[in-house]
Parts: sequence; C-alpha cells; structure tokens
Amino acid sequence: MLLTIDIGNTNITMGVFEEEKLLGMFRMTTKRQRTSDEYGFTICGILEHRGIDPEKIDAVIIASVVPDIMHSFTSGIIKYLDTTPVIVSAETDTGVKVLSDNPSRTGPDRIVNAVAGYAIAQGPAIVIDFGTATTYDLVGPESTLEACIIAPGIETAGRSLWGGAAMLPAIQIRKPDSILARDTVTGMQGGLVFGAVGQTEYIVKRIKEESGYTDAYVIATGGLGKIIAKETDCIDRYDPQLTLNGLRLIYERMKES
Repeated sequence: MLLTIDIGNTNITMGVFEEEKLLGMFRMTTKRQRTSDEYGFTICGILEHRGIDPEKIDAVIIASVVPDIMHSFTSGIIKYLDTTPVIVSAETDTGVKVLSDNPSRTGPDRIVNAVAGYAIAQGPAIVIDFGTATTYDLVGPESTLEACIIAPGIETAGRSLWGGAAMLPAIQIRKPDSILARDTVTGMQGGLVFGAVGQTEYIVKRIKEESGYTDAYVIATGGLGKIIAKETDCIDRYDPQLTLNGLRLIYERMKES
C-alpha cells in the first residue's frame, strides 16, 4: 500500500492507497516541535485506528511546504514504517514542466495539484487550492505549469481581521443566509465567504482572458473550497482528494520509469 502525505502550513493530510483505491484519509496538525518518535508513533496509531496495518505500507511519497519539520518527519517514517519516503520537488519527474523564472522555488503542493488537475482536465486547467494561502495555478494544454496567483487564505484573512480589530470576535467561517447582515458575526462571515467568491470569479475570468485558455477546466480543492465551489458557477469541480491523487500519480510515474 502507498501512503501519500501532503504537509501544509496548518495541517498534514494523509491518504492510503491500494492501487487507485483510497482506503482512508486523515489529518493531523502541523507542529514543528514533534520528534521523529512522536511523528512515527502518531502516524502508526492513526493507521491502526483506521484498520490499516502499518506493516503493509510499502511506499511513502511526500509533498511539503514546511521544511523545518522534514528531518524529524522523514526520520519517523523510516523508523516506524521501515521505508524511505520519496520527497516531491521541482526536480522530480512529475510529468509537469514548471515554466517559472525560478522553478526550484515552486511549492511542491502546487506541482502535485497541477499533475492531478491535468489528469482530470486532459487539457488546460485552473487549479485553486483554498488553504492557508489561496493559490490559483494555470496548467497549459501540454502539461505545463504556466502561471500562479497567490492570495491570503480565507482563514488567514479571518485571523488577520479579528486579530487586528479589538472589537471583532473570532468566528466560525461559514456562509450566512444573506449577504445583508444584521449583526457583526454574520457581517464578518459574509465578508469572508462572499469576498472569496468574488475574488475567485474575478481571478478565474482574468486568467482565462489573459492566457487565451477560455475553456480551461476549473478544479478547486482545500478545506474551505467546498463552501466557495457551491456559490459560484466558475468552478467546474471540487475535489478534496486532489493533492493525494496527484501524489499517487507521481509515484506511479516514478515506479514505471
């Protein structure tokens, strides 16, 4: 079985595949102070709780945007799962060519999402990841990662809002019943959610206009992507497993080469 791991700034998302079938998907918080034993023990405990035998994991592939934890994390994988993980980077043969002034600075998560997005679209695609940052990546018709837009994530914007304004409370991010709010909480919820919808529609429209890929297929992922995808016709598909599937596709490509 293959363990795919997406290490983000807020959460570590993991999925176990048996060939193309996703057997389980789970998350843990990204904490820089964990030791290799803590990582290894926690991962094995989660797998066992889900009814997955850690000893049956024979391969691991990781995309990470948090370099500080990688030594302890990979050491924990090696010690507890007895396998050396594949680490995705801009130098990895993913099947996607990064057209950037500095490809080595391209986030591995963006590359992985581009792989999965292109596999779905089989042509031009716009992949939107609603995470700590909201990223919009343009994938060209020849499987090229051509451009990106990076904006504050919805939760990041929310924390900035209530952290910087003394009278604004911390809130749950959800779509209010109406944009015409009558209290502070729903006013903040409306601003964050409908603001993100408006941003998404405008950026997608501009990407299509400037790239000429007017029929680009738009795919969203990330925790809050489901809320936004329900509110706009500019998103063609919401796929919460996009990054994990991208990691699986990359591993299969490497195994075949």
